[in-house]
Amino acid sequence: MLVVNQFVNALQLGSIYALIALGYSMVYGIIKLLNFAHGDVIMVGGYVALFSLAAGLPPVAAIIFVILGCIALAVLMEKLAYTPLRDPSKISMAITATVMAAGFTVVFSLAAGLNLTMVLLLAGLVGVGVAFAMMKAKYTPQGNAPRISVLITAIGISLLLQSLAQLLFGAAPQPVTIPFPTGSLTIGGVSLAYPMLITIGVAVLSMLLLNYIVLKTKLGKAMRAVSEDTKAAQLMGVNVNNVITFTFALGAALAGIGAILYFVRFPQVTPTVGAMLGLTAFIAAVLGGIGSIPGAMLGGFAIGFLEVLVNAIGLSRWTDGAVFLVLIIILLVRPSGLVGKPMIEKV
Repeated sequence: MLVVNQFVNALQLGSIYALIALGYSMVYGIIKLLNFAHGDVIMVGGYVALFSLAAGLPPVAAIIFVILGCIALAVLMEKLAYTPLRDPSKISMAITATVMAAGFTVVFSLAAGLNLTMVLLLAGLVGVGVAFAMMKAKYTPQGNAPRISVLITAIGISLLLQSLAQLLFGAAPQPVTIPFPTGSLTIGGVSLAYPMLITIGVAVLSMLLLNYIVLKTKLGKAMRAVSEDTKAAQLMGVNVNNVITFTFALGAALAGIGAILYFVRFPQVTPTVGAMLGLTAFIAAVLGGIGSIPGAMLGGFAIGFLEVLVNAIGLSRWTDGAVFLVLIIILLVRPSGLVGKPMIEKV
């Protein structure tokens, strides 16, 4: 009985990791970017759930808001932070600088205790000033930024989101109570909690839907084309920027679903909750094969089983250590992951 319960427990945890790992793998498969801010999308989803439920929204509406909030944040990150590095223009650089300047002005003005009218007026003035300065400045945006620059940008966005969340909501954990069916289902003398079964079911359905989108739809075909050869796909009429944005949105939608399922299992949110969660999901993606959708699923379930096993044998303090040990071993033995294919670069 205990073995069956632990097995289902591992499936539940692995489902959450798999959903989050899919976001890492899809983005890397398209533009070779390790989006380390992906875990913080889940943190933002947690706060959206917290305030949506506190505002009295029905649970279904709150869940929809979480998914839409995660999608909006991911698309915003892609357009404001990654697009200017990949395909810059004066307009895109000016928009990025304007939004960031206005955003920082709002945050620090609110922290200083200014009223809302003054905050909006000040943010508007700063935004217009920055936009004017950027458009008038004599410079030529440099395209195709080195991969290390994009990686550093992703880490910077992650730290920025964590710092802003701490500034706005405080560092203390806040309870997130997402209404979910209670009770359990008894099969053959084994009692299985409804949240565990629902988590596994939702995760499996999400993965099946993702496979359908990638394999059977026009956008999925475009995603696979861009992943295979970006320049050739562009010559064939594929709008690469739209495909990349759609990939970010799709990964964020899965992250939003993963956030809901995660906070049902661990009902509290902090500004740094997405850091370790995202890192664990990234390890799951590497374990399965970064850039591979089946690999991300397999890696997520494998990490879930590993963590439950380590906890079951009484070594709960070593859970994170065991996960990083697996990462080290897989990088030494099979860097391409369990189902990933070795990459051959022409020089």
